[in-house]
Amino acid sequence: MAIELKKEVRDELVLSIQRYFEENMDDKIGNIAAGGLLGFVLEEIGPVIYNKAVADVQERLQIRVADLEFEVHEEEFQYWRKCDQSPRRR
Repeated sequence: MAIELKKEVRDELVLSIQRYFEENMDDKIGNIAAGGLLGFVLEEIGPVIYNKAVADVQERLQIRVADLEFEVHEEEFQYWRKCDQSPRRR
């Protein structure tokens, strides 16, 4: 599954890459080169991050689903047990 971004997000990321190069690499990178770098990162590195995030969410959901049994479980056939424990009325 390819990671696709809205044009506005992609444009902001390209600007961010350009700023990073200017401030940290003492070099400028053009719009096309920054877009190419972003494409590489999305295709090569993005799936690793995406898959890790999905695995983290799956783990958290499995824990929550396991907790559901304790949170919403109701004991069955409690009417007579409750009646047998309370004093009898006549």
